[in-house]
This record gives sequence, C-alpha cells and structure tokens, in this order.
Amino acid sequence: MLRGALALLRQMGVVRASNFGGWLGRSLGPWLPVSRVAEANLRRALPALTKAERAAVIRRMWDNLGRNVGELPHLGALRRCDAGPGWDCADEAVAAALRERGGPALLFSAHFGNWEMILPLAAALGVPLAGFYRAASNPLSDALIQTLRRQAIGGQAAGAPVVMFPKGAHGARAALRHLAHGGMLGMLADQKLDDGIAVDFFGAPAMTAPALAQLALRYRCPVIPARIRRLGPARFELILEPSLALPDSGDREGDVLRLTREVNATLERWIRAEPAAWLWLHRRWPGGGTGRRSLGV
Repeated sequence: MLRGALALLRQMGVVRASNFGGWLGRSLGPWLPVSRVAEANLRRALPALTKAERAAVIRRMWDNLGRNVGELPHLGALRRCDAGPGWDCADEAVAAALRERGGPALLFSAHFGNWEMILPLAAALGVPLAGFYRAASNPLSDALIQTLRRQAIGGQAAGAPVVMFPKGAHGARAALRHLAHGGMLGMLADQKLDDGIAVDFFGAPAMTAPALAQLALRYRCPVIPARIRRLGPARFELILEPSLALPDSGDREGDVLRLTREVNATLERWIRAEPAAWLWLHRRWPGGGTGRRSLGV
C-alpha cells in the first residue's frame, strides 16, 4: 500500500504532490485524537492564543506535515533556484566556514518546516552531515522510507557520502566514533527524553536530551543552529545561524545545563516566530496532552 501511494505521489510531480499532501493533512489531521496533544501543548506554551488561533495553528501544522509526506519521493530531484520548486540558502557564510574548518561539528534542528531537507541541503552545500533515523515499526515501510531518504541525500550531495545512524545505543556509539574521527553530525533537539535533564522550554521544565551539549563540550566543536523554512509548495530556505558560544566554567554538569538551555531557547525563538511550522504532536512536557499517544515522527 505504501509503495503504491509513493508511486502515485511521484507521478503527480512535486508541486501537485505537495498540494495534495497539504490538503489531506489539514482535512484529516485536526480530527485525529493525537491533535489533542497539540492543543494541550499550545495552551501550555502559547497561552495568549485564542481557541480559534490554536485551531488555525494545528490546521496549518497538519498542512505542513502532509506536504512533507507528499514531497518525500521528490526531495532528491529538487535543485537550488531563485523561485518555484527548489531551495536556497539564506546565508552561506556558515556553510563555507564549516567546509574550510572541517569536523568535528554539530548541527541541531527541530521538526520544523520540512526537516527531511536538512541533510540533503547540507550535503548540497558540501557539508556531509551525518544524522539519526528512527526505524518504522513495519520493516517494509522502513526500508522504503530509508531508501527515499538516501535518494534525497544522494540526489543533492556534492561531497562525501552521508552516514545515517539508527537511534539507540548502537547508533550512538557509531555516531561518537564518527565525531571522534572529524565527522559532522546533525541532531533533532526538540523531542522529550524521559531520562534526560529538566530544562526550561516555553517557561516550563521539559525533559531534554543532554547528548548534544555533552558532545559539544567534549570535542569543543561548533554547535550550529539549522532549520528549514517552508516558502511554498516544495519551496524551501535553509537557514544556518552562527555557532552557539560554548561555556567553559570548569563545572561540567553546569556547562551542559547552560548549553542545553541555549539550544532550547533557540528552538523556542523559532517556534514563537512561526508556530505552525513546528510539529506540536510530541509530549514535550510532563503530563502534556490528553491523547492516548503522540505521533512517532
């Protein structure tokens, strides 16, 4: 079934596939039980929004998620251009500095815009950014999705091959070796980690993975905020920001906490500026949401 759906999306062409996915997402998504998690998260994080404004954010969030799915079979075919389907980079100075410096380096992002474009566009700019992936529960579906991701990265790559690590202990050890040998690693930093550390996010403690800060402090390497901004159907802008300052107080745990706070503050800034671009479906805070489970994206 998934193979047939992906084949149909491919036949549509990228703009029609994006528009179809957006229509399907905004038509069906708000009615799914998991949208109650998004509603609860929005009430907690952005209490000034009215009920109608929250509903509009959720609808546009589902539109973006549907578009991401529709665009997935086409990502490797998109090219850099000034208008229409494709992508551009807001400021290449950060990418140029990374190319010149080399690794180790860390880039972090969030489920924001079309996050599937982060690794392909970094590769297109000559920054071979390794990443993590979460395996789908169905092995056949997982194989198809991973094939599409590899095709997207391969279709854009201008430099060294990009490595993907599975989430879990084995993948974490492999990623550590990758960094130790001068690699570059991308991480999505916006999901809850039950055994993480409590760090403020929208004014409330949120269990946050400390690994990004721990790795950055261990290797004293750049920590680059990176996000994909959607400009239209299959139209994206990669935004790379200057590296975060690394604390060096001599208090290891305190420095990890301070850097993780900076990461969360960066994500919060992005989300406040464009709330509908973020995936509000994760249980980011303790007791958040009233749906039975969050979406495994």
